[in-house]
Amino acid sequence: MIRINEITDKVASYIDNPDLDLIQRAYVFSAQAHDGVVRRSGEPYISHPMNVANLLADMQLDEATVAAGLLHDTVEDTDTTVDEIEDLFGSDVADIVDGVTKISKMDFESRAVQQAENIRKLILAMAEDIRVLMVKLADRLHNMRTLEHMKPVKQRLIAQETQDIYAPLANRLGLHRVKTELEDLCLRYLKPDVFGQLTDAVSEHRAAGEPYIEKVVGVIEDMLKKNKISGVVYGRTKHLHSIHVKMEQQGLTFDEIYDLIAFRIILKSLKDCYAVLGLIHAAWRPVPGRFKDYISIPKANMYQSLHSTVIGPDGERIEFQIRTEEMNQIAEYGVAAHWQYKEVGKGAKKGKTAGRRDAERYTWLKQIMDWQRELSDPREFMSSLRLEMFQEEVYVFTPNGDIKELPDGATPVDFAYAIHSEVGDKCAGAKVNGRIVPLHTPLKNGDSVEIITDKNRVPSRDWLKFVKTAKARTRIKQYIRTVEKERAIALARELLEKEGRRIGINVQKAMKEGEFLKLAGEFNCGSVDDLLTQVGFSRFTPRKVLKRLYAITHGEPMDERKVRSRGSETVEEKKKPKGDGLSISGVDNVLVRFASCCNPLPGEPIVGYITRGRGVTVHRIDCHNVKSFEDERLLQVTWEGVEEKPYPAKIKVKCLNKPGMLGKICTMLAEQEVNIDSGSFESKVDGTSTLAFTVEVKDLNQLYSALAEVKKLKAVQEALRVS
Repeated sequence: MIRINEITDKVASYIDNPDLDLIQRAYVFSAQAHDGVVRRSGEPYISHPMNVANLLADMQLDEATVAAGLLHDTVEDTDTTVDEIEDLFGSDVADIVDGVTKISKMDFESRAVQQAENIRKLILAMAEDIRVLMVKLADRLHNMRTLEHMKPVKQRLIAQETQDIYAPLANRLGLHRVKTELEDLCLRYLKPDVFGQLTDAVSEHRAAGEPYIEKVVGVIEDMLKKNKISGVVYGRTKHLHSIHVKMEQQGLTFDEIYDLIAFRIILKSLKDCYAVLGLIHAAWRPVPGRFKDYISIPKANMYQSLHSTVIGPDGERIEFQIRTEEMNQIAEYGVAAHWQYKEVGKGAKKGKTAGRRDAERYTWLKQIMDWQRELSDPREFMSSLRLEMFQEEVYVFTPNGDIKELPDGATPVDFAYAIHSEVGDKCAGAKVNGRIVPLHTPLKNGDSVEIITDKNRVPSRDWLKFVKTAKARTRIKQYIRTVEKERAIALARELLEKEGRRIGINVQKAMKEGEFLKLAGEFNCGSVDDLLTQVGFSRFTPRKVLKRLYAITHGEPMDERKVRSRGSETVEEKKKPKGDGLSISGVDNVLVRFASCCNPLPGEPIVGYITRGRGVTVHRIDCHNVKSFEDERLLQVTWEGVEEKPYPAKIKVKCLNKPGMLGKICTMLAEQEVNIDSGSFESKVDGTSTLAFTVEVKDLNQLYSALAEVKKLKAVQEALRVS
């Protein structure tokens, strides 16, 4: 197990006059707090915070961060409080520990919601102090290294969360070493068979490729020596996850990947980088489209390097990464290395941060902060976060020459929202490189984009089909929800007033007198508008709301007989809407219609979906469309007291193409009292015919009984229901 003096020695190697006493005291406190607790591996629990602190020291972080690494689980797993940490170790350490601590003392409706809220808390904390995320990533990396001691189900859950959230976050911070190790560990537990095959294949390739790596390194070293350029050269095999992604995206086998080896050239100065690039291109033919200059245009995580793929010795395709020593440190350790190299003020210690707002320099973090404030639904927040984290980047220019970083596949609408939300909302057209293009056009590296605005333009729902950024998607959805809410409120007022006239309640007067405010509380709605929105979206029917209102204003339940005696026709006396006979959880007498995509029949499992202003649409529970529906708009629906009437269903019959078969099948269906509404047939060269019918049946049993009878005909090969 790692010893505390190993950690303090590391810290002392990169910080002048470090506060090692802070780290020592944090170690003692953590050891006492976790005394007697063991991990699933059987090791004392203190081994985990020790490893986390050691990882943070490897990143050359300051004493407060290393101390927070030692203490990061004390508040979550012991009786220690954040106030106690602050009293003993200061506000810096306490704030980091608090930011890393999960929200565990609250009840959530599901694990997904709890996960979302924990991630949201982490994002907010890292916006205040980026060191919170550094500790969390070190914590997750050590947990992933020891994941073999968890149950398989837990392994997959943790690995999936790591792949979805933490590896992309490490990438955004430029922590290449952490990111690549997390991705490889995720592959190990999410796709163990692929991991095993790639491990074996890469090991064989590495053994066979060692002489080739030595050969290329020797050629480059001679090249540097002849041109009196000082630098270091080494080759490496790409990590397993990146190989797997390339194989999947391009449909390649392992043997078809030609650039498994990448060579890195570390130089003293910027001018040497471009000089060496020229020498390499002069020696070997560059592969078209495989050169990227991340020095002139750095990535959002500060990564800088020249990338070029060439046809090297023996016709092998090889990649070169050329950078300075400072660029290499930042490429490996991201924001941590950035702290080491930037000016932090006179007298500041090496390794200290330049302030708790350091994270604000990251545009992507600003964007996350912007749209997380607009998203109240934690599941939507997680969806947007995954969308934002996983994208590769393209770099485009404004008409003034400013660079905007967007995800790969981004469109002019994404660009417009990146400029300003109001520009996005009013986007009417776009010019790319001086030419007008459709708004769904994917942008490419180096494009110059100009947005055409119109003050009368509003966001379109169709934009959601092609936008790539979370900011654009959030703003468009927000506008659509606002418009739909306004429509729902207007519809609700109309329905309530209409129903009120039927039963003798003056809705407008009740609203003016504040009765609807009391009513909103009765239905657990925060405001009158919220209640009206629920009515407009068919979550509550006007009759249900007005019956409750009557009870509030009169102090007694509404007497249906008195309502009828007024001569006003009630909802029950009107013709029942299509779909009556269904029992719907939480609502009554709502307009119901059946989905034509799956044609549900009485007797089979069904689910209801609230449609905007059009009541509830009923689908079969296995309908393929249900998977894409918003969970909060789904309702429990069951068949209850179904009226006798025909329901449509689609069937297909495959049979031998014999004379009279169509007549026999139609006769058989008629004998089962199944009416044929429409049909078509197709004959094939193999001597079979396929008959497609839309039939009318009273329930599921009648349909399957009829199909069973049709199957008894000798020439019939199959008879089944289709969606």
